[in-house]
Amino acid sequence: MTNLVVIMTKSVNNGEAMKVEKRQAKLVEIVRRNEKASVDELASLLETSRETVRRDLTHLSELGKILKVHGGARMPRVLGEGPFKQRLSENISAKMEIAKAAAALVEPGETLFIDTGSTTLFFAEAIAEVGDLTIVTNSTEIARTIARANTTSRAYLLGGEFSADNSQTIGTMAVTQIRSFRAHHVFLTIGAMDARTGAMDYNIAEAQIARAMIEQSQTITVLADASKLGALASFEVCPLASIDRFVTDRTPPPDILKVYEAGGGKVILAG
Repeated sequence: MTNLVVIMTKSVNNGEAMKVEKRQAKLVEIVRRNEKASVDELASLLETSRETVRRDLTHLSELGKILKVHGGARMPRVLGEGPFKQRLSENISAKMEIAKAAAALVEPGETLFIDTGSTTLFFAEAIAEVGDLTIVTNSTEIARTIARANTTSRAYLLGGEFSADNSQTIGTMAVTQIRSFRAHHVFLTIGAMDARTGAMDYNIAEAQIARAMIEQSQTITVLADASKLGALASFEVCPLASIDRFVTDRTPPPDILKVYEAGGGKVILAG
């Protein structure tokens, strides 16, 4: 029997609240994809009034998801430049759905490792309102997202060599600090996945961080959109058999699915 599970994005009892949530998620997607947008453009694309857009911009700016400027909004500068900024604008809808599905796996009172990545940043936003979590991360943006949520959750930012592009800490100091924590779960983003090697990354320093987090966690959850499946990267993170839960937006290729489910893993489809 297959371990394939489909998790639909959670709805809320209040239909109007759901409508607002979807509109604001779409607004963030537009700004991140285009880097900036005017109030008039957003009102037209969202088919709503400029007054509603302005209220949304105020709310989303307070959460740190966009930066409200005169006449519209743009991406916050703190989200970085170069490759990481580019990744934030790719496959946004899929990453947001994956993040929401993964957030449904989190319970108050748990300790989580979260590594640096565009999908895990969306995940941090999705769990920001969950109370009583302990988040350990090497991403300054993820730590900032949790800390600004004004909940009972706590964020621990690992020290070490700072990488400005991804706004993250890496290296021996960060790995050493990881070993001082124990976590219920680790939530990882990856660069690639295939049936033979499993989860991989393009950056050796990021792969080392991921492996250290895995060693200190009870449950391993990988978040990756379909573009990562069947790809090859230089540095191994972990074999498929080590991954307890794999959250993605599309059913994995048969070779990956066969090997993964043979090891007892569970695929969770967001959508």
